[in-house]
Amino acid sequence: MQTITRLLLIPLLLAPLAGCDPVTAFGGAVVGTAAVVTDRRTTGALLDDQNIELKTMAIVAEREDLAKQVQLAVTAFNGIVLLTGEAITPAARDEVSEIARRVENVRQVHNEMDVGELSGAGQQANDGWITAKVKSNLLASADAEGLHVKVVTENAVVYLMGLVSRDQGRLAAEIARDIHGVTRVVKIFEYTD
Repeated sequence: MQTITRLLLIPLLLAPLAGCDPVTAFGGAVVGTAAVVTDRRTTGALLDDQNIELKTMAIVAEREDLAKQVQLAVTAFNGIVLLTGEAITPAARDEVSEIARRVENVRQVHNEMDVGELSGAGQQANDGWITAKVKSNLLASADAEGLHVKVVTENAVVYLMGLVSRDQGRLAAEIARDIHGVTRVVKIFEYTD
């Protein structure tokens, strides 16, 4: 019980530094804690995934020549890495894949980065709206088990990750396809059945 209390108090203590009030911080802690408690990955896998994301981004950022050529998002789930965003050249896109593959505990890399101009704030805002809508619809569905699905949207394409049954994965994809503005849904699930 002391661990949970400490986890809930940390956001309260850090709230003034982040510029938010303690109630907002506390609410975030409860939601964050609930997400961790319901995640099907082990604590070790959760930490590994976070480490994969941070290390990949840090290595790309250290390479200033490469960092200027990409707009990158790294999402890891159970050692499976999804790379989204844009790269100015195919070589830059491929280099990001190689960097991700070399990070410890990476089992597989899905490079979905587009080659072309880097997207602007308008596209990113639209992607954020789509992600929020997909997540809320997944959570509203009792059968989709939305807490077990990670949603990433890039250029109106929705990527779904998680540990789910085949039926839950199919339903999650159907829910995502029904959202206005979604151009394509890509399932990158690991199935429990």
